[in-house]
Amino acid sequence: MAYSETRIVIGGLAHVPVLIFIANFTKGKFGIKTEETKDTVVKGEPVKIIEVKDTVFKEGKAEAIKEISNKLDSIEQKVDEIYEKVKKKKKDKKKKKNN
Repeated sequence: MAYSETRIVIGGLAHVPVLIFIANFTKGKFGIKTEETKDTVVKGEPVKIIEVKDTVFKEGKAEAIKEISNKLDSIEQKVDEIYEKVKKKKKDKKKKKNN
């Protein structure tokens, strides 16, 4: 029994969804599952807690800790400023696109 060319093409196209289902099923069973990560930025007041338990620091170490703490504060302020600038630039670009 001879089949026409269109009948063969239609038969082939009918099997495509079945093959896609089988491929997705095997991928789901044996594939590596990845979790979607979301970046969240929480802006709040930094909290400093320094606990000293039965430890005696020399004056030099205490001053060094204070200097490092101050440097960390200045770095955090710079990061916040840069974040605000980037945020502002993104808003400006969106406004330019809309206009």
